[in-house]
Amino acid sequence: MGHFRQMESTNDVLDLVLATPEVPELVPAGVFDDFAWSPPTTLRWRTGRPLDRDEPLTRTNPGGMVFLFLDKCSFLPAELAWLHVPGLLRADEAERLMLAPYAIDDATDLLHEHRVPARDVLGLATGSLAGLFWGLHDWAHFHHHGPFEERAWTELQCDAAALSWLRANREILELDDAALATLLDQAGSLTRARFADEDRSEAVAREAWSRVEAFLDWP
Repeated sequence: MGHFRQMESTNDVLDLVLATPEVPELVPAGVFDDFAWSPPTTLRWRTGRPLDRDEPLTRTNPGGMVFLFLDKCSFLPAELAWLHVPGLLRADEAERLMLAPYAIDDATDLLHEHRVPARDVLGLATGSLAGLFWGLHDWAHFHHHGPFEERAWTELQCDAAALSWLRANREILELDDAALATLLDQAGSLTRARFADEDRSEAVAREAWSRVEAFLDWP
């Protein structure tokens, strides 16, 4: 149980700190131009209870997954959080701000440009396992900068990080081997689709995903 800290709880929402240890670079040279410029360490996570485990992984961020501001950040676009995740806010958080959903990709560049670690200004809010996967995926983006010209490879690195971090926090998330295997299978399907979008061969996609499987070394 050493991978998280309970911070504050109510009957409806729970604040945790998840471990997000560094993940090695699994992709070819040049995919990132400043890999691990800000080494990931932890992520503050606001969730509801119980955690929704039924939503499958798809190619888009699920609804109800946002990044809450922990502190003022003038260079990142903001919106009121209650417009997007009213069920994950407390009674005194009517003015709580979140990163504008359209700015998640922009935040990767802006955090890098201003050399501001994501953990200093952002925390994740989501009540689903699918949302947590994609939040962790985006969390990886915030710590590695690249031109995003090799999309399939870039996303593969972030998928690997998300899966690794889900396993690192499996006790608090109550994820058994079967649940982890399902996530791995769904993420692998996403990778194959991305490489197909770029007209890469199935052999290239298999080799790429084998890097993730070798790193994770799951049963």
